[in-house]
Amino acid sequence: MENSADNNDSLKDLVEFMAKSLVDKPDNVEVDEIPGQQTTLLALKVDKDDLGKVIGKQGKTAAAMRTIIRAAGTKLNKRYHLDIVE
Repeated sequence: MENSADNNDSLKDLVEFMAKSLVDKPDNVEVDEIPGQQTTLLALKVDKDDLGKVIGKQGKTAAAMRTIIRAAGTKLNKRYHLDIVE
């Protein structure tokens, strides 16, 4: 069984992979993990020119990413929240 650090890294890596696949400037993608008491926050930072690509029309891309993170977190019995920051 993987330890919790590996699980957290894999979700952080998953967010980073998804974001880098969407943007024009993948070198500017950064994901910070902020553990909380009940929920771990994954803060996604991208170049301001790529912000629209990550959010998507009417927020659909961001919502889809959040759904994937929530589902992966459920499998790990942990709560995760994806926050897209400027």
